[in-house]
Amino acid sequence: MCLAVPGRVLDIEERNGTRMANVDFGGVVKEVCLEYLPDLQVGEYAIVHVGFALQRLDEESARQTLELFAEIGLLQEEFGDAWETAAEQAGAGPVEEVRK
Repeated sequence: MCLAVPGRVLDIEERNGTRMANVDFGGVVKEVCLEYLPDLQVGEYAIVHVGFALQRLDEESARQTLELFAEIGLLQEEFGDAWETAAEQAGAGPVEEVRK
């Protein structure tokens, strides 16, 4: 499932003519393209979908959304360890046991 997830901009830089940022999604940091929001600044929040910041969001709305996603497990599904998720879905137990 692909979600549009709120994240906080940690830093911004120009890469090969494209405005990029490291964005924190409740503890998971990913690289995001800011071309659709050229005036977004460090410290601000945005809704991000498939690596693109699409809409500015206020901090309270971002916090509430991240808390809700965490409660229902969507952040783990979206950003969790792929090996761990696959092992759990296969009923193989924790990844540490599978990798032994």
